Amino acid sequence: MAQQLIATRSAAAYAGVQAYARGHSGEAAAAAWLSLGHAYMLDRRYNEAYSAFQQAKTIGKALDDYADYLGAQAALQAKRGADAYALLDRFAERHPASIFVANAPVLLANAYIQQNNPQGALAELQTLENSPVGGHSDFRYILARAYQLAGDTGHAAPIYRSIYTRFPTSSEAGQARGQLDAMGVPLTASERKAHADFLFNAKRYNDAGQEYHEIARADSSLSQTDRDALAIYAAVCDYKLKRISRRDVERLPDTGNDDTAAVKLYLLAEISRSENDQQAHSTILDQLIKRFPTSRWLEEALYSGGNMFLIKRDYEQAIYHYNLLVQMFPRSTYAPSAHWRCAWLNYRLRRYGEAARLMDEQIVRYSAGIEAPTALYWRARIFEDEEHNPGQAANYYRALVSNYVNYYYADLSRKRLAVLGKTPSVPDSPVLASVQQREIPSLTDDLPEEEPHLIKARLLANAALNEYIAPEIQAAPDSTEWGALAEARIYASYGETTRALQSLKRSKISFFALSMDQVPDLYWQLLFPRPYWSELVTNAEKNGLDPFLVASLIRQESEFNAGAVSRAHAYGLMQLLPSVGKSLAHKQHMRGFNTAQLLSPSINLQLGTLNLSQVLARYGGQAEYALAAYNAGDVPVRQWMAVGDYKDIAEFVESIPYTETREYVQAILRNRIFYQSLYGKKR
Repeated sequence: MAQQLIATRSAAAYAGVQAYARGHSGEAAAAAWLSLGHAYMLDRRYNEAYSAFQQAKTIGKALDDYADYLGAQAALQAKRGADAYALLDRFAERHPASIFVANAPVLLANAYIQQNNPQGALAELQTLENSPVGGHSDFRYILARAYQLAGDTGHAAPIYRSIYTRFPTSSEAGQARGQLDAMGVPLTASERKAHADFLFNAKRYNDAGQEYHEIARADSSLSQTDRDALAIYAAVCDYKLKRISRRDVERLPDTGNDDTAAVKLYLLAEISRSENDQQAHSTILDQLIKRFPTSRWLEEALYSGGNMFLIKRDYEQAIYHYNLLVQMFPRSTYAPSAHWRCAWLNYRLRRYGEAARLMDEQIVRYSAGIEAPTALYWRARIFEDEEHNPGQAANYYRALVSNYVNYYYADLSRKRLAVLGKTPSVPDSPVLASVQQREIPSLTDDLPEEEPHLIKARLLANAALNEYIAPEIQAAPDSTEWGALAEARIYASYGETTRALQSLKRSKISFFALSMDQVPDLYWQLLFPRPYWSELVTNAEKNGLDPFLVASLIRQESEFNAGAVSRAHAYGLMQLLPSVGKSLAHKQHMRGFNTAQLLSPSINLQLGTLNLSQVLARYGGQAEYALAAYNAGDVPVRQWMAVGDYKDIAEFVESIPYTETREYVQAILRNRIFYQSLYGKKR
């Protein structure tokens, strides 16, 4: 009922939870009143929220800190600063284990300010300025506000400035700028540019572009050089938003030999790439290399150029770009990927000696990278197929299996080891000493039922205060051993399969690097759930599909969220496009079909399994081709297949030039093995 109330906040939902609260006592009733208070807050009914939180505190004890803290928030929103002060005074003494201890002083300072007592706010905040909470944007903002109201603009203004430049994506950034304007203290052009640069790096291109334009308009003292630079930075934002033409870029000013000139060249290179003008792209890139050898824009141009030639299957040019990037920018975030692509494309060109050298270098130089297990596998294949050294091949396969137990390439390695059988024992290559040894975490499925934070987390779930479940669990001192499982089980207990799965994914536990017996079964069952299982099996078998393959695809597509709608407007469990759904519904003689029906698990499974079976049929039942087409579409997959020089299907998969599609195929095939192992007949 509480979850429904938070989701809908309808009159009926409110009435249901109110009836429950009045009909129960103790912690059950307190949780219901907290749920009502939370819903009232979302509906901006702050006085009713305050009253509901007060009721929760009167009836229960376990969640008193929530009743006080959230009640104080409601009181402040209702302009009842004195009531908020009463709830927050000596908060840490009254609730020493609360997750709100660090934030309560900020809220209390807000109460002081609402009561026109900035000195009280400063007394509360100044002692905490050098603590961890003192670096948070909300703390910094209320501290500046207290100084401002106390008439000390000399302290307030620098804090507002730092918020604007250091926390540009926070809600406090806009408020800080507003206060500076009210104080008549303008931001400098360099501060505003730092703010815009941060927005750009956060990929908020529209906001960044607007800021670049505003700086140029607002500051008449800027030199022409500065104005030119701002115009070019704004143009990059327009390029990222796909709203700039070659003519627009060519009209940009020539700024000589500073970094903005490199930006203009980068834009021209990117437009040439998108226009398929390889000669112009090459010419511009040569200029970037000669004039700006250390510019990040050259780094960007090299990587995007390599990607262009990779997709066009011009492997020599792709290798040139990737290799140059690694040489000129060895610390680049693109370097591990670019280096691996050099190795792989040499393999595809059947230059096995160079490929082997680069693969070994990948393992040593980028041992922590996501490409390391891939390099181990394909280096082993060269040992096995080309160098006829089965002993060393087996060493590499075993290193991969030991340290990446449930990765896609670990399964392929186990199959290769089975084919090799008993091989001559040879000493490990020195390269294998660089393979990262995975730590085995201490995980338990025995939850500490009397742990206060776990008890509170379960009560919070009852109250639908979902955003506080994880922080409450993490506050327990030994939660690293059981916290991820506890959170997932709480979500699963009220049918939130997707949230349970996502919470384990967020846990940062390297599940796929661990063997199944190193992790309690309950973790695996939550990581690989089976909602809608009866309908899934029925529809899968009706269409000649493996139910475990269908479950694996759904896990990757929607994480079992039946209401999922993607940015590409794909709907439901199996992420069907409306046009596909309509066509399939017509073939199934479904009358009155509309797109919203794709959010029904039953209809989505009925049409989705039919669609998947048709895709598989188009590719002769080969799952790798079909899954690639399900993600990327038929046209590119047919183009990749047309190359026709793959030694086996694994080489096709690794050769998929779209990273998303390649990882998608590998993940589903890996997931299928998990489902088979957990729920198959052998199990």
